[in-house]
Amino acid sequence: MTTDKETRGPEQAQRSGPRKKLGARHKARRRAVDLLFEADARGLTDLPELLDERAELAAGDESMPPVTAYTRTLVTGVGADRAQLDSVITSHLTQWTLGRLPGVDRAILRVAVWELFNASDVPPAVVVDEAVELAKELSTDESPGYINGVLGRVSTLAPQVRAAAAATSQRQADEAPRG
Repeated sequence: MTTDKETRGPEQAQRSGPRKKLGARHKARRRAVDLLFEADARGLTDLPELLDERAELAAGDESMPPVTAYTRTLVTGVGADRAQLDSVITSHLTQWTLGRLPGVDRAILRVAVWELFNASDVPPAVVVDEAVELAKELSTDESPGYINGVLGRVSTLAPQVRAAAAATSQRQADEAPRG
């Protein structure tokens, strides 16, 4: 039996219903997931170098998606906070370990959890919705529901983490020497 994705091809593998116009941030998230998946699969740890290589390739080839500023923010943020992100994700998984998840699901979860904790201009519900959409586009049929469940649990932490980060930033600004 063939799946909907196999019969319609990757370009049309969206779920049934009206096609959404993909915004710039959605495209940046998808590119970040692609790059993080590649880095994970190849065992790369130098994410800035990978970003620079892919940006150079994209500049010379219109068929390659660009490496936007938001893509860079996501990839460098995930790279810098990966251990913490993986710990949070692992503590919210049910019946799976992080290493057993499909690589694309790990990348989607890392991007989404980083955004939940750091992108104060993006509402948590939008982060979860975007991650589920990426899972629908890129992963297995079971992944969107699983990712939704994990992020639903993690998103309860987002307000506290964001508030703590804001308080720390404010305290650092208050303590900075005035010139």
